[in-house]
Amino acid sequence: MKVQIYLNFGGNCEQALRFYEKHLGGKITFKMNYDEMPEPKNFSPGMEKFILHASMILGDAEIMASDAPPDRFQPMRSVYLSLRLNSDEEAESVYALLNDGGEIFMPIQETFFATRFAMLRDKFGVSWMIIHDRPMPAAA
Repeated sequence: MKVQIYLNFGGNCEQALRFYEKHLGGKITFKMNYDEMPEPKNFSPGMEKFILHASMILGDAEIMASDAPPDRFQPMRSVYLSLRLNSDEEAESVYALLNDGGEIFMPIQETFFATRFAMLRDKFGVSWMIIHDRPMPAAA
């Protein structure tokens, strides 16, 4: 069994994936717009250039995504993509990037389990946890 991530967007899927590709080092591997689907084309007017399906590699994960019909789209709730970063500086940089135009749930800070940890929703509606782990003693 393999668990995969599938994100729905409200008309800005391509913009979000291009942003993640440029700023987080992702790589879009597939993209199809609604108007490229085979016959019969069955979608709401105005969705022609929205993303029907896309795939991206981000870190070691494959993320699939699409634009939901506007009447069905809602921002993510109670689910987060977690970015485990290699330094405090990298965590601070990614936090600043994803925070721009987003909503902070927990500002970046030191915790008992991380030297940097934050929770936020980016401007595309995706919720993120940013973490740089605190070194923990080895288990006995």
